[in-house]
Amino acid sequence: MAEVDIRSLADEVCRLGRAAGLTAVGIAPAAPFEDTRRVLEERRRDGLHGGMQFTYRNPARSTDPGRTVAGAQALVVGAWDYRRAAPADATEQGEVARYAWRDHYADLRDALEQIAVHLRAAGWTARVVVDDNALVDREAAYRAGLGWYGKNTNLLLDGQGSWFVLGSVVTDAPLPETGPPRADGCGPCSRCLSACPTGALVAPGVLDARRCLAWLLQATGPFRREYREALGGRVYGCDDCQEVCPPNRALDRVDPAPPAEADTQAHVDLLALLSLDDASLMQDVGRWYVPRREARYVRRNALVALGNVGNGDDPAVVDALRRCLADDDAIVRGHAVWAAAQLGRHDLLATLVDEDDPDVRAELAAVGR
Repeated sequence: MAEVDIRSLADEVCRLGRAAGLTAVGIAPAAPFEDTRRVLEERRRDGLHGGMQFTYRNPARSTDPGRTVAGAQALVVGAWDYRRAAPADATEQGEVARYAWRDHYADLRDALEQIAVHLRAAGWTARVVVDDNALVDREAAYRAGLGWYGKNTNLLLDGQGSWFVLGSVVTDAPLPETGPPRADGCGPCSRCLSACPTGALVAPGVLDARRCLAWLLQATGPFRREYREALGGRVYGCDDCQEVCPPNRALDRVDPAPPAEADTQAHVDLLALLSLDDASLMQDVGRWYVPRREARYVRRNALVALGNVGNGDDPAVVDALRRCLADDDAIVRGHAVWAAAQLGRHDLLATLVDEDDPDVRAELAAVGR
């Protein structure tokens, strides 16, 4: 295909992406992300991944677009805006990070698929990669010139902030890049580092996942006791580092966030979550990443949140705690111990006098029972 035709094709796919709802579209070369691979391997070696597998599982794959499409030449990268006005908080409601209020990744995928369809119709191979271990999407977006890496590790778009989900179309079409990468726009600002409730941002651009509330909510095993109070009412994700970010705050002042869509789930009822059977619970939070798709981890998170924001004198809360203290699952019983103690209901723990699970006994010992 002639060079002029390729440039025209590049213009067409960018135009098509914006028409499909993408806030920004750019094109990056599909050469392997060698520096990113080195960083992933170093941080995994140092334990900073905290057991997270996403893009860490196989850095050689997640940093090489050629593993996704043989002969890959370019990445068409798109950013989908999920900034919406936050509904008012409510007592005993679990907080959900903004990106998960609804399935914004589905919207992003649909927009990118329109680009992929156009490329295929022109005779090229094209595959959409969204929220996938196959590609480090922030690096792809950075290389496409969409924005810069903030000190909180998120990508910030000029004048648009960081409330975006990112994805790519990997193609063997030799599309010209739209970069270069943007220069750092954070300057001396470090508000995100000091705002992190657990100090997980250990240096500019360096996240220790072992302290990150968003990751701890998705990790297996007990929720780390030293970070439970810091969790507050969160049950999925954490937005604190983005909430304090000056570009995000400045945008809200000049262009208030639009209202959330009707199918938004910005909060979940903690007591309702704790009352559901496994199948109903997983259906209710279906788009969340839940370790091994086991409902016990949603209940674990809900109990920690309830211990932080619940009312120990509320009969409905007491009933939920009683049920969870009698649950067959030790993970649930153990976190119910913590929640009951947090809410001043040590009296409920008498039912566990003969407890034989070592983890639950450790929870009882930690609250003085």
